[in-house]
Amino acid sequence: MNCWRCDAPNDPSTLRTKNPMGEYRQAQIKRNLQLRARIIQAIRTFFIDREFLEVETPIRIPAPAPEAHINAVFTGDWFLQTSPELCMKQLLAAGFSRIFQICKCFRHEERGAKHLPELTMLEWYHSGCTYMNLMDDCEDLICFVARLVNGNDRIRYRGREIHLANPWTRMPVAAAFHQFASMTMEKALEKDCFDEIMVNDIEPNLGSPTPLFLYDYPASCGALARLKPQNDLLAERFELYIAGIELCNGFSELTDPVEQKARFEKEQQQRKSFGQPVYPMPQKFLRALKDMPEAGGNALGIDRLVMLFCDTAEIDEVVTFTPEEL
Repeated sequence: MNCWRCDAPNDPSTLRTKNPMGEYRQAQIKRNLQLRARIIQAIRTFFIDREFLEVETPIRIPAPAPEAHINAVFTGDWFLQTSPELCMKQLLAAGFSRIFQICKCFRHEERGAKHLPELTMLEWYHSGCTYMNLMDDCEDLICFVARLVNGNDRIRYRGREIHLANPWTRMPVAAAFHQFASMTMEKALEKDCFDEIMVNDIEPNLGSPTPLFLYDYPASCGALARLKPQNDLLAERFELYIAGIELCNGFSELTDPVEQKARFEKEQQQRKSFGQPVYPMPQKFLRALKDMPEAGGNALGIDRLVMLFCDTAEIDEVVTFTPEEL
């Protein structure tokens, strides 16, 4: 479900440093790892208290969602999941109305200060809700975690105090371009520089001193999202930013299998034009989509959430092992 953008790679030589407890980097970040465990426990409590069912779906799958800018890891003829989205939506189709999952996801060659090729993802789905309801969920979830872990509804990140008490700011993408960019959203799409402007001009300004939801993305930026009934040029999709960090990606789910297949075919064509592998069509997912109820779904990066609570700009500081240490 998520389409995070990659940043500059870390220098592997910085990943192991001496400390009084020995040569192990993990000893230096013990407090962060303890806080990570408490955050994950708080997330589970939040959803279980709200009668969501925790589910586990396969990590190794025959076909990922064929999104143009997300590259899967091959494992034989199958793939490691980039997201549990397709399997979880099949559970919605089977009658499970409120589900969540905390799992490992994999992205080929994603590595940087905020990126790992193996990441921990929280995803939840709720039948009968829209992307607006999911924004409410995000506010409630992160406030709940903060109060349980910190004892209040504030966090301090890189010298800035972030106030988590709701309501949070909600801004359409078009308005963000008007406020922070040198051209309109429509012009950026026309000139094929939408992502570049987002990363360089818009994202650094979002989510401080309060979190911010950026919503109503261009239809071309929401391959699995429902389009707005009153404006089919926009998708009912949002991203959450806190202190300039993109934390999650949610939307009202597309439930039309014919339209979804057409969008996947377009994404496959883009992948082919980029010289990227073209993934198989997820046929079983498409067959199940006809039985899926109207629903909303959201993917939240747990590693990044822990970064915020630990006040660190490096994702390496909140995981037990980095790829370079293995």
